[in-house]
Amino acid sequence: MRTIGLIGGMSWESTAEYYRLINEYTRDRLGGLHSARCVLYSVDFAEIERLQTEGRWEEAGEVLADAARAVQSAGADMVLICTNTMHKVADTVASAVSVPLVHLADATADAVRAAGVRKVALLGTAFTMEQDFYRGRLRDRGLDVRVPDAAGRALVHEVIYGELCLGEVRAASREAYREMIRDLVADGAEGVILGCTEIELLIGPEDSPVPVFPTARLHALAAVDAALCGGDE
Repeated sequence: MRTIGLIGGMSWESTAEYYRLINEYTRDRLGGLHSARCVLYSVDFAEIERLQTEGRWEEAGEVLADAARAVQSAGADMVLICTNTMHKVADTVASAVSVPLVHLADATADAVRAAGVRKVALLGTAFTMEQDFYRGRLRDRGLDVRVPDAAGRALVHEVIYGELCLGEVRAASREAYREMIRDLVADGAEGVILGCTEIELLIGPEDSPVPVFPTARLHALAAVDAALCGGDE
């Protein structure tokens, strides 16, 4: 098995899910006592969030590029950025290393298309929902992407940073997300991309009348597939 390099901590709540999922998928594939070969570099999310808010994306990209170099030096054969939003600097990270970057949006788009879905709602941080680095990559792969209105986007963003990244899962926020999903489905969405890895702590398939696409799970599965490609050991 190849070694998976994880750039995490954004937030650590969802990075813990990445570690669990990658090891579960590895066990399911290989059986017995097998677990994943992986290395993790966990950044301080407070530093990253400050750079996001101040629009200092180039500096944020360098922080993650340093992390990518570290996991490659530690033996990683591939790199994952364990967050949707920071794929805004994916090119900077990819260019810092000689091993491949497993892009979260690509793994998600592949799963959506495989399910026969083309019109999708996207929930995530304001950066992910409003900027083109993520939506554009999905569109380039043939998807019609819809997002909530301005008030809805603000609510989704606030729940992510003000609750989920702090480990708080509130029933009222779940119901607000459910209502938003129902509105997006009424507007034509055939599926819902949970485009922030923390949203999977709040929303599951039972909360949506159409298929949901949990990006952390899809990313973790893509990593295990890549790690096992060409052999099981």
